[in-house]
Amino acid sequence: MNEREYRKVYVDVYAVMRKDGTLLPRSFVWEDGEKYKIDRVLHITPAASLKVGGRGIRYTVMIGGKQRYMFREEDRWFVEAEIISIK
Repeated sequence: MNEREYRKVYVDVYAVMRKDGTLLPRSFVWEDGEKYKIDRVLHITPAASLKVGGRGIRYTVMIGGKQRYMFREEDRWFVEAEIISIK
């Protein structure tokens, strides 16, 4: 069985603060400078990242038709990135 490894990647996030105080991410910038649009926020809940550690607010989002998690950990945002190993 081949276990996947992940790392924590902090990203710049463009977000909207709604009048009710809800913070909604709209896009983020990856390490290489590429910008990704968040199509939809599906769920927001306090949670821990089981893959890379850390605790904060977990945003379940749709990006390019795929469901992903983003985390707001105090003042910073991160995503779980799979480590690709070449063998």
